[in-house]
Amino acid sequence: MKEKIHPTWFPDAHVHCACGHTFTTGSTLKDISVEVCSACHPLFTGQQKFLDTAGRVDKFNQRMAAAEQKKAEADERKRKKAEAVAAEA
Repeated sequence: MKEKIHPTWFPDAHVHCACGHTFTTGSTLKDISVEVCSACHPLFTGQQKFLDTAGRVDKFNQRMAAAEQKKAEADERKRKKAEAVAAEA
């Protein structure tokens, strides 16, 4: 095995989950933060739980509403411009 090419091994690395559960494992990182662990994952707990930590669905809905509003405003401007052109003729 070559010397000085392998990362440092921490046999007592601490893993911290967003649910508050902590445990120790071996890793090349001293401290690890995770969002889901075996204490809160539905596969291990048998309970279904919806995670939307970043509010991704709400952000998507807001972007879609803003896009629809812009489209409606553009359509309104086109309609008014077409009426103005028709009135001049």
